Amino acid sequence: MCDSNFTSSAALSGKNHRIDSTHAMLTVTGAKVTLQANITIWTPVGATEHVIEHEKGHQQISEYYYQTADKLAEQIAETYVGRQVPIAGTDLDGEANTELQELARQLTDEYGKQLNPDPAQELYDTITDHSRNETLASDAVANALKDAEITSPHPVADAQN
Repeated sequence: MCDSNFTSSAALSGKNHRIDSTHAMLTVTGAKVTLQANITIWTPVGATEHVIEHEKGHQQISEYYYQTADKLAEQIAETYVGRQVPIAGTDLDGEANTELQELARQLTDEYGKQLNPDPAQELYDTITDHSRNETLASDAVANALKDAEITSPHPVADAQN
């Protein structure tokens, strides 16, 4: 088994433009996104080289998607910087902080949805019949990535070429 876990955390900064004592317009002024990929391969003791190569193929697919994760996060973050959100309450700074945290959560959720190697991973398992046929892992990886690009385009595929 190959377990790929992509994580992200975002911190947004902003500026309040007070309208009155209980209303303000929050403008997002900056975004910092931290990314990480943890890929673990589990194989049973005595696994054949063919099974091990199969799992390494899953790893290659995950690494392919992670190669441009920074560009994807940057593209998403750019859509948040400059946003204006009305806030209201007796503690405008606290409300702004809460809103920035919620927007950061939304940003990381969007990143998780867009950085999705699952279609390619599923195609890879279909091509190799979960390592039960003799298809070479390298060929299957190439075909899975190519076919996945057609059915579920990688969000920053142009950056890969």
